[in-house]
Amino acid sequence: MSERNATILADSLCRMRGAALKLGQLLSMQDEAVLPPPLLAALERVRAGADAMPEWQLTQAMDAALGDGWRDKLAEFDPEPMAAASIGQVHRGVLAPALGGAEVAIKVQYPGVADSIQSDIANLGRILALTGAVPKGLFLEHAMDVAGRELSEECDYRLEAEHTRRFRELLHDPEGGVAVPEVVTQLSAQHALTTTLVRGVPLDRVAAMGQRTRDSVATRLLRLTLRQLFEFRAMQTDPNWGNFLYDAESDTLSLIDFGAARTYPFDFAARYCDLVWATATGNRDEVVRLATALGFLTGYESADVLSASVEAGLIVGEPFAPGAGVFDFSESKMTARLLKHADVLAAGSLAPPPPDSYSLHRVLSGAFLACIKLRARVPAHALLQEAYAEHSRQVRERGLASERAVQD
Repeated sequence: MSERNATILADSLCRMRGAALKLGQLLSMQDEAVLPPPLLAALERVRAGADAMPEWQLTQAMDAALGDGWRDKLAEFDPEPMAAASIGQVHRGVLAPALGGAEVAIKVQYPGVADSIQSDIANLGRILALTGAVPKGLFLEHAMDVAGRELSEECDYRLEAEHTRRFRELLHDPEGGVAVPEVVTQLSAQHALTTTLVRGVPLDRVAAMGQRTRDSVATRLLRLTLRQLFEFRAMQTDPNWGNFLYDAESDTLSLIDFGAARTYPFDFAARYCDLVWATATGNRDEVVRLATALGFLTGYESADVLSASVEAGLIVGEPFAPGAGVFDFSESKMTARLLKHADVLAAGSLAPPPPDSYSLHRVLSGAFLACIKLRARVPAHALLQEAYAEHSRQVRERGLASERAVQD
């Protein structure tokens, strides 16, 4: 792809917002093993966000979302957005003294974006199908259906407010170095959400900091990812690097934007945790058994597809292997090695993956890509042991037979 065409694509995605922009933001997180450098450079702007609403449209959107009296609840409101994302844009404000006077971030949804999700998804699917950009084995129609449901849920900011409150409670640990903002109920509704303002820079800017800082941030990020799956059975599933803000002054990593948060059925999450453990410990038979039980494999795959599936799983499990110690993500070449199996898997897959796996894989791949971007050294096996021990404790408490016992 030429630099000019890449720029045209990025500009189009920024104007389209919604589903198309979300796809562009996810693509922007890949590395050069997946996407050509000109496209990656153009997509840097996509990650920053969509084109902002003009001020007259912003005022209309705020009035529609919060009613005519919303401005009286603020001592300050900046009409210039701090960020413009896939379905809404964010503005800085200061609460009125009667509400505490705190600095806040106010997210307001683009008018009509919720109504256009399904048509956007359908149009995007047609474009991808016509261009042949997605192999048949990736089950584009199934993936687009899942994406449509997820984005429709993201458009209800009342759900996001509930998720934010829940994760703030789950992650409340003053010593943990991880924080979640507080919801301001008086300025939140279906199409607007206000939280306390979080200070910090996104993960891609942390990549320019010193090794010790990069290692610390990546370790917290990977621990947070594992806790969400192995302990909470709920995840913030939008791994956009702008959703993780690091404040060097307080040494705090903040997690924001819970519109894409999901809770997973316990049995599905428990089996998936056991699958992660099997890939980490190199147990090929368990990888096949659990992947089949979860629905990733049917049991009728060819030997080549079965082998590629197992090898890909073991590559993903390498950072967590017992002998890995402190794993250096800068040396992993993980993405390029996984791509060697992509053609076989895309051509030979017999069934789409389970719906819950799309968002889950997005989080795990996002965490790995962040660690690679940060060139971080992380004690990944120790983090997995800690998470798997908690998972096994929960399984025992529920009276279920664990798929695997915790191993050293």
